[in-house]
Amino acid sequence: MNIPASNLDAGRMTAQGLLDRLHRRIGAAGLAAAAVIPSLSAQVDQHAAEVRDLLGVRGRRPTLAALASYADGLLDGATDRGWQAPQHDLAGWVGADGVTVRLVALCGLADSAMA
Repeated sequence: MNIPASNLDAGRMTAQGLLDRLHRRIGAAGLAAAAVIPSLSAQVDQHAAEVRDLLGVRGRRPTLAALASYADGLLDGATDRGWQAPQHDLAGWVGADGVTVRLVALCGLADSAMA
């Protein structure tokens, strides 16, 4: 499953729309897998903490706009390097790459920001 960066351009979509699309494409499956794979859950949590630090919101919820902007930039760089969103079965999530885990973490942060 490929998520072209051009389809996730924050200038063309709302922050909410970008994050919703990302969640449908990778976040829902990744968060479900993290709920049953402790090592993935720990990785997602670590990435979420790193994103909060990078966005300067340690201890607070990042805004949807900040998360969408970060996701857009991450996807641009990753797709430029040939990254494509994986199509994992549950076992495949155990070895998920860093970009994929970071995007799942972004989806989890967006879920929390909307709660």
